[in-house]
Amino acid sequence: MSPAAEINFSELSNKPAESVRKLQAAPNQTLLVHRRGDEEDLVLTTASRAREVREVVSFTTALFVALLQHSKEVSGLIADVMPSVFPWMRFLPPEAKEQFAVDIVETLEAAKSLGTPVPVTQLITEWRHTAEVYADPRLVEILTREESDDDDDETGEVSEPGAATA
Repeated sequence: MSPAAEINFSELSNKPAESVRKLQAAPNQTLLVHRRGDEEDLVLTTASRAREVREVVSFTTALFVALLQHSKEVSGLIADVMPSVFPWMRFLPPEAKEQFAVDIVETLEAAKSLGTPVPVTQLITEWRHTAEVYADPRLVEILTREESDDDDDETGEVSEPGAATA
């Protein structure tokens, strides 16, 4: 995919007609609008281009979900190649890899029905953090060790906020 044409936000504000011409001339009908400071940059595109992108994402998601649900062999194959897409998966134990594959399919399907990618990106972020824990043996040991009975300084009942403590 060719990179987006770029302009500054002030250029969009001060020269809107020229900005639209740049957008229309861009090979991918996309204009990256840079903003100052900590403000996130914007992407300006045409309505038809946005519709096309949504269609492709929707089709790809539906195809991926259908492939995963088609048979155990296809599901296994996709699970085998997922670490090439998500290299951090290599740190997950086998049962977690399988659970991630199930979770991603279910979340893709649900997010498609809502028309938003946010649940998918959130799930991927959560699983990546899980892999980060598994990649660090010290963290795994800390999070999986069993508490002893005499180690009650951080265990036990927690009172509701605002409740009086004894």
